Amino acid sequence: MTVHTTTQNNTQKSGVMLHFGSKIGLANWRGMTTLLSKEVRRFLKVPLQTVLAPMMTTILFLAIFTLAFGGSERYVGDVSYANFLAPGLIMMAIIQNSFANTSSSILISKIQGNIVDILMPPLSPAELTLAYVLSGLARGVAVALAVGAAMWVLIDISVYSWVAVIYYTIGAGLMLSLLGMIAGIVSEKFDHMAAMTNFVIMPLSFLSGTFYSIDRLTGIWYQISHLNPFFYMIDGFRYGFIGTSDSSIWVGALLIASIDILLYIAVWALIRSGYRLKA
Repeated sequence: MTVHTTTQNNTQKSGVMLHFGSKIGLANWRGMTTLLSKEVRRFLKVPLQTVLAPMMTTILFLAIFTLAFGGSERYVGDVSYANFLAPGLIMMAIIQNSFANTSSSILISKIQGNIVDILMPPLSPAELTLAYVLSGLARGVAVALAVGAAMWVLIDISVYSWVAVIYYTIGAGLMLSLLGMIAGIVSEKFDHMAAMTNFVIMPLSFLSGTFYSIDRLTGIWYQISHLNPFFYMIDGFRYGFIGTSDSSIWVGALLIASIDILLYIAVWALIRSGYRLKA
């Protein structure tokens, strides 16, 4: 009788523990933070490649273009060319590294066959998307801080609006992390990824007013520049440093937020459907 009662009590306790143990809640925060931590550690293991190399490349761009276009004697409006160029280069670094982080992570997982380790845990498509996107944003911010610190030493750079700097940093990092996820999901090999980087990301980055003011453009090229979402990211971010912009920062802020939401929905739908993720 005692044995039966003890067994019954243990069964009830076990049932209670299973019931409460399986109840995650509205969101699996532990799962998301674990995945986020894994992705952040992944790029921090090789800081020379993921942080310092982009920093050196950006500083070289600053030095070469500043010297090529007249050094400290060249001005864009009331701002020296170096101070005009620096924010654009920082944003370009955010764009490229946020995209590279999520796209490479997903594609490598697919090629190595361990993408199942990401899909098996009790994480919803929305939670998977959020964890990956935040990791891409983290790498973009890390590179931006490294580049900004180096530029602060080299040139007289100051912040006009921290709100604009932070908003456009987050907005751009999220957008390119989401685009990177789409690229990683759609691509089946590294050649596909290279094509997307070389024919989409790089041209949009260089044609977005990073190295020049689009006010110098005329006719159809001026209109085309306003269709480039990268232009609004760089223009708004630059406004945060020099206090002037080539377009309305409010239009840019609204456009970036809208694109981020649409891209998040697109990535969520791709992961939910298992497109090119499930065997």
